[in-house]
Amino acid sequence: MTYNVQIDDVCTRLEVECESGDLYRFRLGDQAERHAELREVEPGVYSVLLNGRSYEAHAEAGVDCAWISLRGHRFRVTIADPRRWSRNRTGAHGPEREDIIAPMPGKIVRVLVEPGQAVESEQGVIVMEAMKMQNEMRTRRAGRVAVIQARIGETVRAGAILATIE
Repeated sequence: MTYNVQIDDVCTRLEVECESGDLYRFRLGDQAERHAELREVEPGVYSVLLNGRSYEAHAEAGVDCAWISLRGHRFRVTIADPRRWSRNRTGAHGPEREDIIAPMPGKIVRVLVEPGQAVESEQGVIVMEAMKMQNEMRTRRAGRVAVIQARIGETVRAGAILATIE
C-alpha cells in the first residue's frame, strides 16, 4: 500500500507491505527499502525491531492526526490514502466517485448491493467481520454502484478498496 504521509512539516510517500505476522517491509520517500517487526504490546504502545535495535513507540490519536512518541521525540503524523475520496480534497477519482475502503483487516460476510444499483447516502454496501464483530460499510453520498471488488468469504487487508460509488 502507498500512502501520502506528513511527519511534522515534511510530506513524503510511504510504501508499506505486511510480509507475515508482525514483519513489515517499507520504504519512506526515496530511501532504501527496510524491514521492521512491529508489535502492539499494550494499547497505544508498540515494540519496534529495526536494524537489530529495539525501540518503544507510543501512539495517540489527535483530532486530525496521530501523535507518535519515539526516543524522546514527539511527531505529528497524518496519513492519507491517495485512492480514498474525501470532502476536503479530490482523490484519485475526483469528487465524482467514492471508494468504500476497509478500515481494518477482516472477512467479507455479505455484499448488500450490485453493480449498477442506485444507492442513497449512508446506505450499507458491504458487511465485513473484524475482531469478531460485523461492521457495515456505508456510502457517504448518493450515487450508483460502479464496481464491487469484494467477494463473500474473501479476507481483505486494511485499506483495500471494497466498492466504488459514482
